[in-house]
Amino acid sequence: MRFYKDCLYCNKELKGRRDKKFCDPQCKSAYQYQQAQEQPERFYNVVDNQLKLNRKILKEYNKGGKVTVRASVLKDLGFKTKFFTHYWKNKKGDVYLFVYEFGFLKRVENNVEKFVLIMWQDYMMK
Repeated sequence: MRFYKDCLYCNKELKGRRDKKFCDPQCKSAYQYQQAQEQPERFYNVVDNQLKLNRKILKEYNKGGKVTVRASVLKDLGFKTKFFTHYWKNKKGDVYLFVYEFGFLKRVENNVEKFVLIMWQDYMMK
């Protein structure tokens, strides 16, 4: 005796096991993707995506190892200073915030907000 019902994704009639929900792996995958899109984004994903974006922006603008960039340039691209992975304090007392291996320090020069961008160095571990 067979039980029939419809695929949760494409609504085709199912044949086979009683507890079968999808007609094939493609429908199962498409259904799960659709369900994930309808749910609000998880906090972890929001943070992870912002960290990835921040790293990408810092990497793009720090080709020389140490550069200064107007803050508005980075912020216009979606850079958010509240998202960082760790920090490092130099001997002068400046605190650089890092997104993985790319660091930034906020400065104000001539009433213009800027970021000094640096790369993580081995001596910073100590």
